[in-house]
Amino acid sequence: MTVAVVQFGGSNCDRDAVRALEHVGVDAERVWHGDGLPADTDGIVLPGGFSYGDYLRAGAMAARDPIMDEVRAAADEGVPVIGICNGAQIGSESGLTPGAFTTNASARFQCEPVRLRVERADTPWTAAYDEGDVIEVPIAHGEGRFEIGESAHADLVADDRVLFRYCDAEGNVTDAANPNGSTDNVAGVLGERETVAVLMPHPERATLPDLGRSTDGAGILTAFA
Repeated sequence: MTVAVVQFGGSNCDRDAVRALEHVGVDAERVWHGDGLPADTDGIVLPGGFSYGDYLRAGAMAARDPIMDEVRAAADEGVPVIGICNGAQIGSESGLTPGAFTTNASARFQCEPVRLRVERADTPWTAAYDEGDVIEVPIAHGEGRFEIGESAHADLVADDRVLFRYCDAEGNVTDAANPNGSTDNVAGVLGERETVAVLMPHPERATLPDLGRSTDGAGILTAFA
């Protein structure tokens, strides 16, 4: 599989994503947004960073970049797409997934390890885990609070599209375990297709053993393997 890691002006996790993907055995290449998707693209990563300086809203300008028309078309054809951190913001702003990511409840940038409970194990992104598993993956964001209207949230839950929730070490979903004030502790969600997902934590930063920290995020990226 050839995975395109889309680089916008201000992206800064594209190299990290490529290295992590290669570590799990996936061919990946950085693709400049202005060049469009390669013809042989089998998967897409929207990486973290600060696309367009996070002007207007985080991800808002990148979501309107012409390459996102190609990304949406590829997603509609079943090509796996994942948005990570700023990529999650781009994904939600472009309509790939429901809800929005807004300023953290703390009103400050937060960079720390968090725990996530795997809500489903029957998707490409979670097949490496069991339902209820607790994994440790870092966050690094100032606008990571997941917000969604009451009715849309009810639909999200009813459709079983919550992928991860913030939790404590025992898997309890509590306010204390919620780092940014996200609705219902949601950390990652699916699009209309299970091949499309966004999450705020950084699995690529929890993949390489030589970083000396958790490698729990590798299972998410093996969806492309």
